[in-house]
Amino acid sequence: QVQLVESGGGLVQAGGSLRLSCAASTRTFSLYAMGWFRQAPGNEREFVAAISRSGGSTAYADSVKDRFTISRDNAKNTVYLQMNSLNAEDTAVYYCAGAESPARPRLTMITPSQYNYWGQGTQVTVSS
Repeated sequence: QVQLVESGGGLVQAGGSLRLSCAASTRTFSLYAMGWFRQAPGNEREFVAAISRSGGSTAYADSVKDRFTISRDNAKNTVYLQMNSLNAEDTAVYYCAGAESPARPRLTMITPSQYNYWGQGTQVTVSS
């Protein structure tokens, strides 16, 4: 069982930045494709960004492209989400997700059903 723990959420003014972190409790983190999703009140969970297990491939939702950057440090078992130019529409609970992808090092996953493991979420609130 892999545990994912997010951190870095908080309250920020519009136009500001935050960096989310997600630490994984596994020694085989480099075998996991990782992703970030978010869910605002009354909305379904939506894809934000994904990164392959190698880090060589990334994918972004159109709404965050050119503002958010996903990255990973396999030596630290951690995936990051750098969020810039935040606006009120980015307010949500952000979830980290992971799934083993040993045979496909460049695979990115963009749907929730592809992931086996989820963090507890971290709140991001952007004030306008």
